Amino acid sequence: MPYRLLAIDIDGTLVNSRDEISPATREALGRARAAGIHVVLATGRRYSKALPLVESLGIRVPLVTASGALVKDPCDHRTLFCARFDRAVLCRALQIVAGCGFDPVVFADTFLEGFDFYMARPEARGPALAEYFSANRGDGRVWPGLLTSPPPGVFIGFSMGSREEMLALAELLDRRLPNRLRLHVLRSPKYSGFLCEWTPAGVTKWSAVRRLAQGWGIDDGQICAVGDDVNDIPMIQAAGLGVAMGNATDEVKAAADRVAPSLQEDGLATVVD
Repeated sequence: MPYRLLAIDIDGTLVNSRDEISPATREALGRARAAGIHVVLATGRRYSKALPLVESLGIRVPLVTASGALVKDPCDHRTLFCARFDRAVLCRALQIVAGCGFDPVVFADTFLEGFDFYMARPEARGPALAEYFSANRGDGRVWPGLLTSPPPGVFIGFSMGSREEMLALAELLDRRLPNRLRLHVLRSPKYSGFLCEWTPAGVTKWSAVRRLAQGWGIDDGQICAVGDDVNDIPMIQAAGLGVAMGNATDEVKAAADRVAPSLQEDGLATVVD
């Protein structure tokens, strides 16, 4: 099977915790592109934090962000796809999160306005989210009526806490809003806490990658997807070739067709070759 599209996660797959891309990986991506393969980055990061990496690689193709909820063209920042919540579902999710003692945070397509997310209060109630706010000072705006009247255009929400707390929160959201949300719990290498993220049902990295592939006339079987964490599982399972990095979680490895060497061993370069 000739693979025509390579969908790559960023954190733990393309870059390390210091946003460094190894020379071997950088060269391998150049070889893939020279062979006519579409290279698409599909990340859980927000657009503003993924954009510098895309620019450094010189990849001028759509950028899949927020675990598939927002796709933009990095050339001119046009929005190509933005997920939308049913407003009643979003309000109910926000109220459930707040009722469990966690502060919810939501993202809308506000990159050109100079910020990324909305929060209900300027000070977080828990240490995990306080760390996030501190590291992203100036990137958020307070929306006092968030729980009952959220801002327009919200495409993803999250809260932060311990792994056990976030797993319990995800289970509660799924139980109270069955089949209305896509949920996952993971930890960014940049923060000590775990995130419970929720998007509208059916919105994943795979749904975004597949939408792009269809526009280019590429079949599902001609896609290779590579990742390391739970939000990569839908694209790893559905792609013609799904690859887990050697540093991936056990759950991701179990979902993959193959397991590559780890990030530290230039596993992505091995996948390309």
